[in-house]
Amino acid sequence: MTEPVRLAKRVAALVPCSRREAEQYIEGGWVRVDGKVIEEPQFRVADERIELDPGATAAALEPATILLHKPAGMPYGEAQRLLVPGARSQDDRSGIRAVKRHFAQLTPLVALPAPASGLAVFSQDRRVMRKLTEDALAIEQELVADVAGEAAPDALARLCHGLAFEGRALPPVKVSWQNETRLRFALKGIAPDLVPWMCEQVGLRVTALKRIRLGRLPMAGLAPGQWRFLRPGERF
Repeated sequence: MTEPVRLAKRVAALVPCSRREAEQYIEGGWVRVDGKVIEEPQFRVADERIELDPGATAAALEPATILLHKPAGMPYGEAQRLLVPGARSQDDRSGIRAVKRHFAQLTPLVALPAPASGLAVFSQDRRVMRKLTEDALAIEQELVADVAGEAAPDALARLCHGLAFEGRALPPVKVSWQNETRLRFALKGIAPDLVPWMCEQVGLRVTALKRIRLGRLPMAGLAPGQWRFLRPGERF
């Protein structure tokens, strides 16, 4: 029996290629051991059959950004556990082959309160992380709020530009009625968890809150619990 060695060493000899290129083949999900995809270069192999999938490339993986429709009632940080292959949207047109590396060291960005549902963002990409933290106050968020109660006569005017929180005037907000029980908010510089408080100031109680857009990116057809990759060229 052959003495076990690292899978990357076997792949480097099989291709042949450098050890680093072999690691990239493996991390990219292109290598099979006895028919099973193995994505860990340090995996130990002996006499197993090693195969490289057709079309394999040793290109380094780009950092991933994932968009998720977070269900209501789930804390934002815990929503990351929904990022599993079976929950990927069939409408994902990114062309990205999902591998384990895409789901490691993801940072949750632009939080939503646990009771709210809607667009959640998790990223490995430093450019995206910087955009959604340093420029967070300049990025518009669109939310819809289902409400109950009797709205004050000047409710829209006060919501748009007439409320102060903890002694500070809130930035201007675009607010409109979608129907008799639903308000649309387009806001900058205001966290989504402040929307229920805003509604309370004009006699309304929020019964459901959903974020449907972040910057230029709408949630579109993602069903609750589904996710997709940010496509090349898409920007917040």
